[in-house]
Formats: sequence, C-alpha cells, structure tokens
Amino acid sequence: MASKKNKSVSIKQYKNKREMNLGIFLFAIVFLYLIITVISYFANDTVSVYEVRKGSIVRDTSYTGLVIRNESVINAEQDGYVSFYQNENSKVKKGAKVYALTASELDVDESDAGDDEAELRDEVQSGIVRQIQDFNESYRESDFSAVYLLKNEISISLQNELSQSKTEHLDAVLEESKMEAETYTADRDGIIAYTIDGYENLTKDTFSDDDFDRSGYESTIIEDKMRVATGSPVYKMITGESWSVIVPLDEETANELMEKEISSIKARIDKDSETVTASFSVMERDGKYYGCLDLSNSMIRYAEDRYLNVELILEDQSGLKIPKTAVVQEEFYLIPEDYLTYGGNSSSRGVMIKEGDDKDNFEPLDIYNITEDGYACISKKDLKEGDILIKPEAADTYYSVRDSITLDGVYNINKGYSVFRKVTILCENDEYCIVREGEDYGLSNYDHIVQNGESVEPEEVVY
Repeated sequence: MASKKNKSVSIKQYKNKREMNLGIFLFAIVFLYLIITVISYFANDTVSVYEVRKGSIVRDTSYTGLVIRNESVINAEQDGYVSFYQNENSKVKKGAKVYALTASELDVDESDAGDDEAELRDEVQSGIVRQIQDFNESYRESDFSAVYLLKNEISISLQNELSQSKTEHLDAVLEESKMEAETYTADRDGIIAYTIDGYENLTKDTFSDDDFDRSGYESTIIEDKMRVATGSPVYKMITGESWSVIVPLDEETANELMEKEISSIKARIDKDSETVTASFSVMERDGKYYGCLDLSNSMIRYAEDRYLNVELILEDQSGLKIPKTAVVQEEFYLIPEDYLTYGGNSSSRGVMIKEGDDKDNFEPLDIYNITEDGYACISKKDLKEGDILIKPEAADTYYSVRDSITLDGVYNINKGYSVFRKVTILCENDEYCIVREGEDYGLSNYDHIVQNGESVEPEEVVY
C-alpha cells in the first residue's frame, strides 16, 4: 500500500480592510471649524453694538447764594411791648395796621385767635376752590412749575385771611384791656418780615466777598410781646417781587458762561427743590467773579432767607444718547440738490455724469445729508473730483465736482453692514453725547450703531 505524502499548505494572513467612519470625519471637520472660529474671534477686533436710546445730560454745580432784595428796616418810634397785627410774610397795603406798642406786656390769648383762624369765610373757601378748578382745567405735564404758583397763590390767600383774623382779634384784646396803645401802619405796600440781619441795605453794587462768609452771620427775630426800644428795629418791609441771588464763580466757569453769552439760566433751589429760570449775568468785583440770578416772582417764599443753596444747571439737553467713541468724521462731496434726478427705471436718486461729447451716464447715489443752503452730501467713493454733472432739464448747464464737507456721524448697522449716519451733537460729557432726534439722514430711537466707530470701515459687513 502506497504511503501518502503530507502536503504542506501555506497560510497567509491578510489584514482586514477598514471602512471609513463617517461620524468621525464629520466630527473632525466641525472640530476644525470651531478651532478656526475661536482663533479668528480672538485675532480680530470684535465689533461692539450699542442700541440708541433717548436720554439727557444734565451738568449742574452747587453754590451758596447771597439773596438781595428791595427791603428796608422800620424802627420803633418809642419804647414799649410790641404786638403784631400781621403774620410774617404777609402782604400788606399802605395804611394797614402792622403793630401796636403798649407800656406793659399785653395778654393776648392766642387760642382765641386760633379759633377764629380755623374757620375760613365762605368767600375765601370758594375762591380757593375756583383757583384749584382753573388749575386742573389748564394744567399740562410739561409745565409742572405751575403747581408751585398755585401753592403760592393759595398760601397768600390763607395768609391774608389769617392776618385779617389776627387784626380783628388784637383790636378786640386792646379794647377789652383798656390799655393805652400806639398803633402803627405801613407807609407803603409790601411784605412784612420780622427777621433782621443787618444785610437789608445790600445791593448788587455794594456787596463784597466777605458777605458770603456765613461763620459770623447772625439774625434777630422780632417776636410778639417783645420789648423794643426807641430807634431799634421792629420789622422790615420788602417791596417789589424782584430779587437777586449772587453766587461766587471760579474763573473757568465764569469765562465759559461769558463765552456762551448766556442771558438766562435754570437753577434748582435746594430749600424746596423748585427749578426756576432766571435772567443771568456775570460780574467781576476786585478780581473775583460772581453770577447774578435776577428773578421776578416767588420772592415771598424765601423772604426769611439771606442765603440759599442753589444748583446752576449749566447744561440740560435731551435727545438721543450715544457713546462719544461711536462718533466719527467722514468727508463728502457737495453737489447742488437740483442736480439730483431719477435715471431710467431706477427708483434711486442720482446724477447724470457727462462722459464725453455724446455720452452721458446715470450714476445712482446714496445721499448722506442735505445742507440748509441746498447742497447734497455724496460719498467720495461714488464720485471723484472733476466729474461734470448735467443739470436735469437743462442739458447745457453743468457742475464740476470739487467742494467737500466733513460731517460728524456714526455707523448704523441695522442691516448688518456699516452705514454712515450724520449726527448733530447738542452737548456732551466725558462718555456720552446727546444728538438731535428726528433729523433727516440721522438716527432714530432704538437704532443699532457701532460702539467704537474707528473699529469698522464704511459699508463693512459686521454680522
């Protein structure tokens, strides 16, 4: 039997062929894109966006003002105890009883006077009601200061009524006491005040810098039942509604106000937080500067005050508030507005440019402003100096582009790319500007602008 030979078989190992994993491939692409985006973000300047909103800038400075009025001190004509017919800050007419002098102190029961004062006469009440009704019918939110005028009018009505009650009461007490008394009347119309401080003769021509030093200021209040001596002050009479507040100014502020030729100014009086508008002037006295606020009403509210803390509102502008960093300047060509026209089927305005003897070309343009004297502001990218423009409906009339103007503006990015919009700056501080709202070719509330105008170029895509 024949033997079989064993055959050897060669076994080769083959590597399995791997198929591409699509998920890993996509992940790699996305990962690479993210890396490039992050690097690009940090490598390039980021455009910061600012939303335009309405706002205001108020610049004010506080001062202690010296009050100057038309006032004179009335002295007692004899010794005695004083009893007043009038309440302080009451308006009196010439011939009205002001005070009585008696040899001894008069026993005036103030509680009885208080009962009389508690009940107003019907005509006074109806008069106050009519004042309030008239005020309600004519009141406007934009004229809030009218509230203070109403308050003053009602206060004066009540004060006059109380003074009349007090006069009647004092006459009754004098008659009942059988005491000899000398009665003195007002020699002129005015406002009665019982605070005496020695500054009554001050005028805008005679005050000095020492008068602003309050460390040595003293005042005396003349009270009912007080004994007065012959020739001593018994009351003072303020005549006229005109009064002034003098404030010391530093040289820089004084020069600024004089350069602006300010003739009136707003001021806020701290005592009652009322804002008043006063005639204003700057005075120089012995090398120092003073601001003079002249007012013609509301004096009775401050008749007892010699010094008032006031805030001069040097700037108070409202409009659209934007960062100063957003403002840029751009230069434009000026062309007469009457050279603008519509060409062909285009709905855009533009100009006809003379290209040759027999060839004219319509060029659509973006207009960035129309000046008050009738010139359109055109980007220097759309025209070049020396271009010859043809006047519509007057083919033989030409204009050569040459004049230019620089405008303040910001870059509006409402559409995703930067578009110049001109602004008119009304006022500014260290960080913000107030610009005029509602201008043609200007900004509107809620517009989006580039916060740093220098970070982009005109017509640059930012989204």
